Amino acid sequence: MKNEGPGATVSRAEFLNLFAAVFLPMFLAAVDQTLLATATPAIAESLGGLRDSSWIAVGYLLASATIVPVYGRFGDRLGRRNVLLVALGVFTLGSLACGVAQTLPQLVAARVLQGLGGGGLMTLSQALIGELVPPRERIRFQGYFALMFTTASIGGPVIGGFVVSHTSWRWLFFANLPLVAFAAWRLARLPQGERHPPAVAGRDVPGHLLFAVGAVSTLFWLTSVGHRFRWDSLEGLGLLSLAVMTVGYLVWHESRHRAPFLPVDLLRERTIALSALLTALFASCLFAIIFFLPIYLQLGHHVSAQASGFLLLPVTAGMVTAAMLASRLLGRTGEAHWIPVGGMSIAAVALLLLATLPSNMPLIIALGFFTGIGLGAVMPINQVVVQTVAGRHRLGAVMALLGLARATGGAAGAAMFGAVVFAMLPDIDRQALARLPAGETELAPIVHAFHRAFLFAAAVAALAAFTASRIPRIKLWQTSPDQ
Repeated sequence: MKNEGPGATVSRAEFLNLFAAVFLPMFLAAVDQTLLATATPAIAESLGGLRDSSWIAVGYLLASATIVPVYGRFGDRLGRRNVLLVALGVFTLGSLACGVAQTLPQLVAARVLQGLGGGGLMTLSQALIGELVPPRERIRFQGYFALMFTTASIGGPVIGGFVVSHTSWRWLFFANLPLVAFAAWRLARLPQGERHPPAVAGRDVPGHLLFAVGAVSTLFWLTSVGHRFRWDSLEGLGLLSLAVMTVGYLVWHESRHRAPFLPVDLLRERTIALSALLTALFASCLFAIIFFLPIYLQLGHHVSAQASGFLLLPVTAGMVTAAMLASRLLGRTGEAHWIPVGGMSIAAVALLLLATLPSNMPLIIALGFFTGIGLGAVMPINQVVVQTVAGRHRLGAVMALLGLARATGGAAGAAMFGAVVFAMLPDIDRQALARLPAGETELAPIVHAFHRAFLFAAAVAALAAFTASRIPRIKLWQTSPDQ
């Protein structure tokens, strides 16, 4: 199957053959975002370190962010199918290492390895589809993507909660092994795909190292200041100085490198640059909610791990509903501008109400659904916009840029949300909290801390809505695609 141009038509059979091959890599990348959400308190209880449990997500996301541009450029250069197979192999090794980890630092290190593979799964799968299926044709098949994300989003927290309640959390990682083997078999049956050698050869190893050091030092400072060391301590000031100097030097270095780690040429286009910023802000809200809402329910409302998984369903149901409605609206009109603006505005209002209204379960469920409605309207639209603006020859690079923004924003959101919560609960201990009666007086400090963090997430969502409003308006197509 090969797309010959903008007017090419892809049959349903051709699309299904491709989708059957990339479904599992995309599913594994999507489900990993929610699978551990309900399991985190149990993992922290088993290995210790609830305060540092956010690094289970942050380590994976930072590794993904660092490696995504590598996958994008190598996918363009060597063929996306071959590079996707490599990513699957690394993800498999990381999953195995996570399953056998004996301490929290070992688990975080294994999650980093898993992230180095997972960073390529979604990006390369989407780029492979973008290479073979034009943007207008992809809208015709949006239902298949919605089905995949529905399965991953709904199945992740429910399966995670069920496994933790009835067996060991380690099976959440071991279960990846047969799925990856089947995915590799299906991918090997696809053609290698097109290759687009870069105009400028070269590697940017210093850029990767600077990004990793800058991101880790910044997020470690955010999650540690105020409880691991004082604001005015020598350790805190030194770490902050390292973060600022490293990020500053990274910007200077990337602007002068012949083949930069960050796709500076893409960032010069206003639509792509603002879309990347919107993706980062969106991901900050998404990962903060997905990762911490089950912890909030388990610690603040004494809900079981399995029940907290089911209580994430309104969020994921809202996201899937909004994604399908937004894609259908875009398909009919070709107008993308106001969809993410409205979505992030809805999410900001829902998070604000979650932070300020008295806490009760029906309210949490309703506001979780509306938060999902808001968040679900962003990424399907954003991806089509940036792929259209970038063009086919830069699909790998632009999807890598969005992947980088998503992973970096998600890591920052999880880290900062956790920093707000744990700064207000300096003596938090999972075992001690589990023994508290579920009374309002005892649990009020926990609920209050999470409400302040929800207020922070609402502010980020409002900033995302403003960013979306500044993206230039473009008409993606003149007439609606065939339904």
